[in-house]
Amino acid sequence: MNCAPPAPIVEESSPIDSTSLPPLDQSRSYSLRHRHRPWVAHQKLIAISFLGDAAVVFISMLIAYLVRFESQLQYVGVDDPEISLSAYAGHVLIGGGLMLALLANFRVHDPRNYLAIRRTFTVIVKTCAIWLVAFLGIALILKLDPAISRAYCVLGSVTAIALLCGWRWFLFCVLRRESFAQALRQKAVFVGWNAECSRAIGRFSEGRSQQIDVHGVILPPNGKLESAPPSDAPVLGSYDDFRDIVRNSGADLIMAVDGCMDRHEMLLLAETCGKEFVDFKLVPSCFQILVSGLQLENFQGMPVLGIGKLPLHHAFNNAMKRGIDIIGAIFGLVLFAPVIAAFCAMVRMESRGPVFYRQRRIGLNGRPFDIIKIRSMKVDAESNGRPGWTVKDDPRRLKVGAFMREWNIDELPQFWNVLTGEMSLVGPRPERPELIENFKEDIPHYNVRHNIKPGVTGWAQVNGLRGDTCLRERVKFDLDYIENWNVFLDLQIMMMTFFNRKGAC
Repeated sequence: MNCAPPAPIVEESSPIDSTSLPPLDQSRSYSLRHRHRPWVAHQKLIAISFLGDAAVVFISMLIAYLVRFESQLQYVGVDDPEISLSAYAGHVLIGGGLMLALLANFRVHDPRNYLAIRRTFTVIVKTCAIWLVAFLGIALILKLDPAISRAYCVLGSVTAIALLCGWRWFLFCVLRRESFAQALRQKAVFVGWNAECSRAIGRFSEGRSQQIDVHGVILPPNGKLESAPPSDAPVLGSYDDFRDIVRNSGADLIMAVDGCMDRHEMLLLAETCGKEFVDFKLVPSCFQILVSGLQLENFQGMPVLGIGKLPLHHAFNNAMKRGIDIIGAIFGLVLFAPVIAAFCAMVRMESRGPVFYRQRRIGLNGRPFDIIKIRSMKVDAESNGRPGWTVKDDPRRLKVGAFMREWNIDELPQFWNVLTGEMSLVGPRPERPELIENFKEDIPHYNVRHNIKPGVTGWAQVNGLRGDTCLRERVKFDLDYIENWNVFLDLQIMMMTFFNRKGAC
């Protein structure tokens, strides 16, 4: 909901009549309103975190120097092992400065990241990886003397990742305490209310990083709300009393629901927020999915709001995920080869026929592919020609098939699909084309799942949404994963998969 453009500037051709603004209560005496304390707290926190990051980065550079040139490694691959710290001080300063600049460029100091530790870790890893390549390139172009050590750069990058993550984890543990977190949150007041607002607030209560506190709701000019707000978000008054409410509540942020007022009233609201030093945001009603991917673009001088690039549309993120997939698939095939062979033998003993089962599924960008499983059902399980999901205690399953599906052993051959690039280790589960024809018509935004590769496991699966479960809820989890992908989320899902055996897919 933080994707709306700044408060619009009213053109001279349509001046605002000051008499039409929400009136001030003349019985009150007003003082000039100033920025609330979250803004001040953010500035102080940015300064503290920057100083902490700088200290950690330069300590990492020094540790890399000591390990490389003051330990037994000094005699490995160096013509002159006696390199003093004073001779290498320039490398330490340039390298540290470059890393701090990259951290700032990737917005590690954005206030929204302080209570979102996974996002912060992702920025740190990406920054250090890019720094490794960039610093080596700069040192080669500038021909620094003494020559830069590649081992030093690798040690500096790895040490910086470890120390920065440790320092930011400590900062996160301090800031998530309610006494500190409360000071960082913005006090928000909504003008209007709809189902999208309820869903967003509900997600806060599920343990997500809460960056705003909902202080209350103001009735729109028509006096009607699209849906009822929660009990902890009381109705503060009507639109006519807007300015009084803002001053008395100490709100830092006004979030207006699109469609609850006409254009002129929206402009008046934005203008009033500017006069009261209150941030103004718009909750767009035409975008109900992938809201973190919304971007404001300039199209021949015309501002256009639309869905931009998602995390996995960036080449660096996509390459990193693919690298993890290849390593994980090779490791999985080697590790589980004996298990696959043993259960293939048991399937063959119980039921004559092929031990592997190929089934057409829909993958990235709607392209079909054949998924590979160990056959867990009878050969004629779909002899009636009607595709469908498995259900609990499915009579078509083999005896060994029930065990395999409970422990997800039948899905182990899908590491081959991952290795060939048809699937990923983590992603939305692929469905059959016959079923998708109905799903895409009945379930809003269903086909958005195909913006990324399907996965062996996924965010919906580890949350218990597998097999004969609510498909709408599964799609919500899939969209959430697509929006908020990062390496640490993938690692978390893979770890959770080992402890989750709720049904079969």
